[in-house]
Amino acid sequence: MRRILALLALLSLSPATVAQEAVHGGPVRALAAAADGGLASAGFDQSIILWDPASGRARAVVRWHGGAVNALAALPGGITASAGEDARIALWPARPGAQPMRVLDGHGETVVALAASADGARLASASWDGTARVWDLGGGAGPRVLEGHRGNVNAVAFRADGVVATAGFDGTLRLWPEGEPPRVLAEFGFPLNAMAALPDGTLAVGGVDGMLRLVTPDGAVREVQAGARPVVALAAAPDGGVLAAGSLGGSVTLWDAATLRLRHTLEGPGLPVWSAAFSADGRSLWTGGADRRVRRWDPATGRPVGPLGGEAEQAPPAGADPHGARVWRACSACHSLTAEGGNMAGPHLHGIFGRRMGSVAGYAYSERLARGDITWTRETVADLFRRGPDVVTPGTRMPVQRVDNDEDIRALLDFLDATTR
Repeated sequence: MRRILALLALLSLSPATVAQEAVHGGPVRALAAAADGGLASAGFDQSIILWDPASGRARAVVRWHGGAVNALAALPGGITASAGEDARIALWPARPGAQPMRVLDGHGETVVALAASADGARLASASWDGTARVWDLGGGAGPRVLEGHRGNVNAVAFRADGVVATAGFDGTLRLWPEGEPPRVLAEFGFPLNAMAALPDGTLAVGGVDGMLRLVTPDGAVREVQAGARPVVALAAAPDGGVLAAGSLGGSVTLWDAATLRLRHTLEGPGLPVWSAAFSADGRSLWTGGADRRVRRWDPATGRPVGPLGGEAEQAPPAGADPHGARVWRACSACHSLTAEGGNMAGPHLHGIFGRRMGSVAGYAYSERLARGDITWTRETVADLFRRGPDVVTPGTRMPVQRVDNDEDIRALLDFLDATTR
């Protein structure tokens, strides 16, 4: 059965909300662990989810970016920085609202990586416009623009000494000391996708050749074959002792940084792993990928602890078909079924059949949906899923999702009919 990735999120493009159950509507592209134990995830579904890992539930779901959210960074005071396909960087408070507290504009193409300095005063960004930028979050002058890579800049990090490092499609690892000429620390001949900084100044980089390489401050290189597929996610434990490498092949491997000895291979869903992050205390490793889940692991044993969000089966509402309830579950992060449940990442769905598009009071619709030129019926909702929002409502920023399984669509429509009256 083909599951819907982001069900009635197709009916809306939302700002932010508090959510009890959440799941991403597409691959999880980025993770950021905060010093206070909080966690943020972001993905191709344009959303950011702020989690309470202790309960496994979401504190808030934010949907503001005009495209996939590729990068996150945790800043002091519970602030989260996000960036993505729309080339914009947004800063969010611990309790986010509909709009970010600050927006950093300047990049001309997709932003794919963010890194915060140790004191949180600076934020570095890497972009496919061929540049990296260093932002002074205290105000003052505009960003410092780092130019020199030939092509996409795919990764950025602050070394322990505060120097910014970048890695890119041109296969180079570059250093940008402030007030000094930049220099190429290492060159590998293969595109580099990911980077992590260790406390001793060593930089770990992962490339399309599946290699994990450690580069010391003087340019010495150690390497190990981390997998047969490109390494696209890297994370270092806070003490620098363990490195986690995620690949497009779906594997996550844990390595001893001192010896490059393999500690564990994590048994996951076998789908591309796009992101990884250690908790601030080093006792948990979080991964995210194409299965849309944020998964938690014990790095000491390599064993799974469990995913965040509504993974467990929940009893469907009275009178609801279990098949339809399973299909609906993928979208419960974005919509409540009742008016009492209120607007979440999308408007509530009470009375959805017969309701004009864009008509729920108090909800900030996208410009396209606010036109209200479609009435939601069983037929129009089914049409939306079969043909996709890019065809039915062209010009929206909705994720392009389609469902071609007629049994799933019928089950969903029956479920909505029974639960939204």
